[in-house]
Parts: sequence; structure tokens; C-alpha cells
Amino acid sequence: MQRILARTSIGISELKANPTAAIEQARGPVAVLNRNKPVAYLVPAHEWETICERLEDLELAEIVRARSGEKAVSVKLDDL
Repeated sequence: MQRILARTSIGISELKANPTAAIEQARGPVAVLNRNKPVAYLVPAHEWETICERLEDLELAEIVRARSGEKAVSVKLDDL
């Protein structure tokens, strides 16, 4: 059985019938099910923005870690 990674779920037919209501009633991620299997997740915009910001932070942290052993180079702002 496939794990559902949301507290709330909705059938795809129910979502098609009234997508606005599904979005308005969502208090967090909603699993969209087709034949009782998750096929998508509906995530509120503010939560998606938070997820994207965290992913970007992780990517930047990885760049910092990768460059941590590099030798520092002094430059003047006027030279840039």
C-alpha cells in the first residue's frame, strides 16, 4: 500500500466537481486520490513558497560547503 503524505485527501472526481471548494477547505496539503492511490498533492501557495525557500537555502548551503576549502581572494569593490 502506498503511503499518503497528507492529513487530508480528496478523490479526483470530487476535486474536478468543485476545485475551488477543495482549495478553500484545505488546511495544509491535500492528497488527490485516484482509485485510492495518491496521484498528486494540493499544497496551499504559502506552504509551497516556504518549501521552495527551504530548498533554495539547502542548495546554497551545499555550495558554501563545497567552497569552504577554497582559498580566499581579496578584491576591491572598484575592481568589480
